[in-house]
Amino acid sequence: MVSRRSYGSYNDGCAAAHALDLIGDRWTMIVVRELLLGPKRFVDLQRDVLGIGPGVLTRRLQELTAHGVAQRRRLPGPGRVEVYELTAWGHRLEVVNSTLSAWAVQSPSMPLEADMSPDTLVLAMRTHARPPADIPGPRTVSLALTDSRQENLEPVHYRAVMTADATVIERIAEPGRADAAVAASTRDWKACIIGGIPLPRLPGIVVTGDRSAAELLIAATALRSD
Repeated sequence: MVSRRSYGSYNDGCAAAHALDLIGDRWTMIVVRELLLGPKRFVDLQRDVLGIGPGVLTRRLQELTAHGVAQRRRLPGPGRVEVYELTAWGHRLEVVNSTLSAWAVQSPSMPLEADMSPDTLVLAMRTHARPPADIPGPRTVSLALTDSRQENLEPVHYRAVMTADATVIERIAEPGRADAAVAASTRDWKACIIGGIPLPRLPGIVVTGDRSAAELLIAATALRSD
């Protein structure tokens, strides 16, 4: 296979050109995107990035590791499980991903009907997250998202914390105590958060606990037209 020449090899000293040398190949930013919320095993990445072959995924992870964007780590405990995770420098690509998303959502050819992975949908929420208006006090919401693109997968869990200053959403291993718990498919949750469809019209979304806390989360992370 013939390697693509870098922009630097053409005597292009632009930092943006160098960034494309690092992350501009097909699938690279998609792999980065799926690591932004935490480490994953190779099989997890293969599951979450639909369409990528194992050989391509291996090469992209090797390139990201060689460039210092990602690293491979063995988890403690039995099984000697290895995961890939972003370095501190690699995590700074979340702002790049957010900026690209905010720019591309204005595209007339944006595939609005296409599904999203759980992490991708939560990253979109983080891109648009702002403090809730008139929040009476800190509120927490447990969010369980099931990937609509694939059957028989376990839900992925997230925790949202809302205060008068910020809305913060993180991926967690297991759900904990929260003011409200939301369970949804990524298709239904996308319809709510990005499509603007209100909860009463989406019976597939199950809310337990304080429903007003779930409504606050939606209001604080939904796609805005401005």
